[in-house]
Amino acid sequence: MRTLLRLSLLFLFAAVNACAQAPAQPPGSLPFTLKPLGHSVYAAIDDAKGDAGANAGFVIGDNGVAVIDTFENPAAAKALLAEIRKLTNLPVKFVINTHYHIDHVAGNRIFQEAGATLLAQRNVRAWIHTENLKFFGNNIKPEERAMVEGLAAPELVYESGIDLFLGSRLIRVRAFPGHTGGDSVVTIPDANVEFCGDLFWRNTLPNLIDASTTVWRATLLKIAEGLPGGTFVPGHGDTGNAGDVAAFRNYLQDLSALVAGPVKEGKSGDALVSAALPGLKEKYGKWDFFDDFAKSDILDMAAEIQGVKKVPHAE
Repeated sequence: MRTLLRLSLLFLFAAVNACAQAPAQPPGSLPFTLKPLGHSVYAAIDDAKGDAGANAGFVIGDNGVAVIDTFENPAAAKALLAEIRKLTNLPVKFVINTHYHIDHVAGNRIFQEAGATLLAQRNVRAWIHTENLKFFGNNIKPEERAMVEGLAAPELVYESGIDLFLGSRLIRVRAFPGHTGGDSVVTIPDANVEFCGDLFWRNTLPNLIDASTTVWRATLLKIAEGLPGGTFVPGHGDTGNAGDVAAFRNYLQDLSALVAGPVKEGKSGDALVSAALPGLKEKYGKWDFFDDFAKSDILDMAAEIQGVKKVPHAE
């Protein structure tokens, strides 16, 4: 993620090579930390340099494997598939995309070519090829456009959710509003584990470019209350618990409160950022991505409060 979202008004994805080519890795190293969560459930946590771009994970069932998200680049996806193969020879049956953002889907084709069915909330199928273009700005290069348009899109879609089975093992997928309008949470009930995608960022400032934070805060309440004592895998940051989910919800709430006053006073642009930033930094300045997203989060929240926020709409 640190290599992403730098072009456009707020963010820039790294040059197309970050998604299309292998990042430089020392021999034998991985671009993520593979974290066993028990009951054959694993989280793949992006390394400190952001080489994988985001978190992912997988579940080994009775007769196959389900993968949750596929990173920012195919090289990281290939590394994840290789780690799965060290643990099981069962086929990878499903890949679940938690949302359309390129740092979570750029490795889709690696698993599709290995025989997996790609699935996601209905909006992701179109947005993966359309909305991802905005991250490259108005002067997108032909090779960048071709890369986005060539991403492997979900083949199976759902509106509000779907239940998947790996033999007797249930994987519950449910859509929730908040981060993009096409987000899903993946629950493994028998392991008490939930993959939240970018609906949860642990001790990390989020990307709010597509967000509707009022409904997002309600979603976070449901997530935390729905899995008591559970382990929550965020889209960015290490695994957490319900308290960490609550802390992230508090960030969105505090951000709204800090921005609402200056907006009411008529402040905008740099003046608005200057008014809200000190309070935000005092409480959240040590969170990851603060320098990357604090200013843009303030401006995105202001646009939402003013009712002028542009978010993706279902086609």
